[in-house]
Amino acid sequence: MKKILFVMVAFLAAATVFAQSKAPLEFKETKHSFGQIPQNVPATFAFTFKNTSATPVVIESATAQCGCTTPDYPKGVIPKGATKTIKVTYNAASMGSFTKQVTVKVAKVADPIILTIDGEVVGADAATKSKSGK
Repeated sequence: MKKILFVMVAFLAAATVFAQSKAPLEFKETKHSFGQIPQNVPATFAFTFKNTSATPVVIESATAQCGCTTPDYPKGVIPKGATKTIKVTYNAASMGSFTKQVTVKVAKVADPIILTIDGEVVGADAATKSKSGK
């Protein structure tokens, strides 16, 4: 009898772990390309997501891979069915191409969600010309 009880508890524990490994947040997109942006003009993009789980969730952290990128994420409980955003800002201080990632950790979920931004920081004149098509 103890063996059967132990096997049932172990099975339920394993099922719970596997059930929580899928992210309960569904993002419209997980990658954004800014294209050309002017140097020293921060660029921000809002990644929109929806809580698709049957329960409220909490984002434990959203961490950028360097200090040049700043994520701003909802703190506290996100109700089931709610739509929210994570704003990611790149400071654009250094000229050249960039690709940066933000790692989003959801409470009780094993795998993080990776958001990616990329683009090219150019001089202000080059960015103005590319936007005007000249």
